[in-house]
Amino acid sequence: TLKKWISLSNFISEPVMRKLQPESGQITAFSEVLPVLAGKHTEDRMGQNLPPYDMGCKSYAEGIARLPEMKPRAGTEIRFTELPKQMYPDGATPEEITRHSMDLSYALEKVINQQYASQPQDLLAELQFAFVCFLIGNVYDAFEHWKKLLNILCRSEDAIGKYQSLYTNLIFVLYHQLNEIPSDFFVDIVSQDNFLTSTLQVFFSNTCNAAVDRTLRKKAEKFKAHLTKKFKWDFETEPDDCVPVVVELPEGVQVD
Repeated sequence: TLKKWISLSNFISEPVMRKLQPESGQITAFSEVLPVLAGKHTEDRMGQNLPPYDMGCKSYAEGIARLPEMKPRAGTEIRFTELPKQMYPDGATPEEITRHSMDLSYALEKVINQQYASQPQDLLAELQFAFVCFLIGNVYDAFEHWKKLLNILCRSEDAIGKYQSLYTNLIFVLYHQLNEIPSDFFVDIVSQDNFLTSTLQVFFSNTCNAAVDRTLRKKAEKFKAHLTKKFKWDFETEPDDCVPVVVELPEGVQVD
């Protein structure tokens, strides 16, 4: 219905859509890919030390190794924001690395400053865009981006106090998105862990911070109660995030 569509896309403006959509203007479930290096002809494969196509493989690993490296055809990728792989600033001390690995506010600020400095709310537009691409277009990469972006948002404790309007609207966005997905959708088949419950559990814990506005805290509490009642999700059991974490230090960094 139109009402449902609006609730899933109300933050997506035309400028944001143009920024994120592929240059081709078309979104497909599977991107068209091309080999990074030419390998169609025998001489090409010989130059890469690859055997001819018709030579049998001696093992599964050998078969995988012989597959060509692929890349999306230019102009067909959704242009999502590149999220930081390093969650702490260069030159950070071991203490700072640990802190930034637990509270991802530094990474979130980096994303906002680089992409959405004038309008942080547009980050929610990207979250909605990714979700809609997955929900309607079956774009798995969009789902993975949605999870990564949501993870940064939920685990940024200091940022919740700073961007309270953003987080109030995040609850609205998630409320409508989660109405579209079965309760067991986020459960890992192997580990049986639920990505969403563990991520939201950290978020709900962070909203209890004294720096968070009372209105936002109340909205978070109501949202938590709604999810508990509707999906029977457990937000009370201590998450794995609360156990001691071993943080790998960059090469050359030593603890005094």
